[in-house]
Amino acid sequence: MKETKAQKDKIEKVMHEFKEGELKSGKDGAGGKVKTRQQAVAIALSEAGLSKKSKSKK
Repeated sequence: MKETKAQKDKIEKVMHEFKEGELKSGKDGAGGKVKTRQQAVAIALSEAGLSKKSKSKK
């Protein structure tokens, strides 16, 4: 599945926040700072709408 330009931009923005130490987890950052790159990638994909499983065609 290919990403759209908007999705790529969102992923780039989230990863930049992680590198700057500004990315927080949870609703309104209640979970605290994200410490691992793996967490940051999961958040980026989730926010871009790419983490959902694609529906299988019957």
